[in-house]
Amino acid sequence: MALNIKPLADRVLVEPMEAETTTASGIIIPDNAKEKPQKGTVVAIGNGKIDEPLTVQVGDTVLYGKYGGTDLKLEGKDYLMMRESDILAII
Repeated sequence: MALNIKPLADRVLVEPMEAETTTASGIIIPDNAKEKPQKGTVVAIGNGKIDEPLTVQVGDTVLYGKYGGTDLKLEGKDYLMMRESDILAII
């Protein structure tokens, strides 16, 4: 599925993974107690800056800060637009 959006410069479009619905011990987490996910998949990247090429690629699974990025809703799905510097690690 191709999105009709192209991030600019060092920006990256990330699709957050779903929040956990149960704990490791099997306890069900109610919707109002779920934490915002901090892991997602890169779905689009910009061209980078002249002196700073991007290190992430489309399809990478990344960790990002809890309050990083700007929430977007495209074609009925939630995404985050963030600078590559807001990404903490590629996993």
